[in-house]
Amino acid sequence: MQVLRDLNQLPDLAGSVITIGTFDGVHSGHYEIIQKITAAARSIGGKSVIITFHPHPRHIITPESPVYYLTTLEEKIAKLSVCGVDVVVVVPFSREFSEISAESYAEHFLIEKFKPAIIVFGYDHKFGKDRSGDIHLLKSIAAKYDIRVEEIPAHVIDTVTVSSSKIRKYLKEGNIVEANELLGYPYEITGPVIKGDQIGRTLGFPTANIYVEDSNKLIPSDGVYLVKVLIKNNPNNYYGLLNIGTRPTFNKTEKRIEVNILQFADTIYGETITVQFLQFLRADKKFESTTALITAMEGDKQKAEAIISTLTD
Repeated sequence: MQVLRDLNQLPDLAGSVITIGTFDGVHSGHYEIIQKITAAARSIGGKSVIITFHPHPRHIITPESPVYYLTTLEEKIAKLSVCGVDVVVVVPFSREFSEISAESYAEHFLIEKFKPAIIVFGYDHKFGKDRSGDIHLLKSIAAKYDIRVEEIPAHVIDTVTVSSSKIRKYLKEGNIVEANELLGYPYEITGPVIKGDQIGRTLGFPTANIYVEDSNKLIPSDGVYLVKVLIKNNPNNYYGLLNIGTRPTFNKTEKRIEVNILQFADTIYGETITVQFLQFLRADKKFESTTALITAMEGDKQKAEAIISTLTD
């Protein structure tokens, strides 16, 4: 897959099939669009092209309420690369870009710059200044250039329309199973392991503290989760108990993301690990004593092992 980041040095993409969107999460609702453009591109012998934006438009348009990413830019590119897409164009989203009129966006940006044969649009996609453009405007402009515009209807799972905002809401509520169902894969975070306070080690539950480098990456709600753990350059997959919270039993205030990797004892400071969220176990809370905390952690482990047994049978 080719990744292009400079709009002034685009190769010839004439005759391609394009679609436009933030594609945050590259979730199950996006797959319908991706499958549509890849199939259409094959049918006409052209390239499938996804045009996406970075940063997320809301970071520019409403900086007072920025959106947290389901996927960082590099995570998004990695997920798109396994979907059979030929080209991803990363458009630097700016205040100036947001001021382009809907008509100019359609005619001068999409059509003149990319010269597509087919444009595929999501059912609710809006574009241009104040999001005033829609598929009806695009069709009227595209018709002048003999360009076909195809609409993708809402993708529905169990009557729930898939959207990145719904997935974010589920994750913020700790509803991991629901979020994963809409994503089509387990939600994950990746980062290097950094040295912590080593409190877990004194309790008999040594943990790896994960540093999330992108502050815009969405972190699920505080609590204890069953996760799958992937360690870079390690062929084995592990399960773990991950805690997100401030460790209130010890009167700490800084939020940490730390995972107790089950059946694993190696020191991995500096290694990059990925945790895939499988299930929410309980909320983070302040315990009366370390003994009460250890008892709760033993209970978490037993509950996790029971779930794991059902996953591996």
